[in-house]
Amino acid sequence: MPLTDVSSPRGSTAGSWPDQLLPLPGGVCAIHQPNLFPRLSTLAKIFAADYWIVLDDVQFARRDYQHRARLATLDQPGRAQWLSISTHLPHGRSTLINQMVIVEPERCRRRTGQLIRQHYGSSPHWPQLRDVLDPVLDLFAVTDRTAVIAEASTRALLGLLGWQGEILHSSSLESRTDRSQRLADLAAVTGASSYLCGTGGMRYLDPVAFHQHGITVTPFQTAIDGTWSSAREVSSLQPLMALGSDALAAELLLASEQ
Repeated sequence: MPLTDVSSPRGSTAGSWPDQLLPLPGGVCAIHQPNLFPRLSTLAKIFAADYWIVLDDVQFARRDYQHRARLATLDQPGRAQWLSISTHLPHGRSTLINQMVIVEPERCRRRTGQLIRQHYGSSPHWPQLRDVLDPVLDLFAVTDRTAVIAEASTRALLGLLGWQGEILHSSSLESRTDRSQRLADLAAVTGASSYLCGTGGMRYLDPVAFHQHGITVTPFQTAIDGTWSSAREVSSLQPLMALGSDALAAELLLASEQ
């Protein structure tokens, strides 16, 4: 399938985010599903990129993090509770991420706000989170799409941390179907010179597909101790509320430079 440049956003589902114009070529690209208040490892990878392609048109995985997050307590990061958005799959197991539908949006909104406040309302940094959390909670009243809430939660955290990158959506970009080829095509359409790949992706990724587009595959790893000890397990809300946005942004900037 030939790839065509996408210079303007396509129509989007009601309540979803419109795509921006394509960024200037030569940037660093991260591709990841929308995650609900994502883990620190995921947030760090996106933070290190010039733009994030939201992988919103692949099959939903119930055991993944598109509709849920593990909230760890401030004083005991090893203790965690699941926060989940009740989600209906209109097409069964073949349902795509951008097709997921919220069940009982008002109840989900209340539970999301209550659990996050219970876990982090005592933090001196709570006002920072509260100000960006409220607009995310408000979206439950205007959209029935779980992916929109998940993406908005990530946008809120990235904005709080001062990320200046751009966001696009795989559903509005041309690509082929093979797993590695698809990611390479998405990165190529956006003019990337480098693709950030986490440790999980490196186990299956075929770098040849990227090299054919002149794109370098850059492994992305973080430290495994200190702030990063639970980075692959719990939501980044815990380190954010433990450290504050300025300190956590400094940690992410350091990770992006390694």
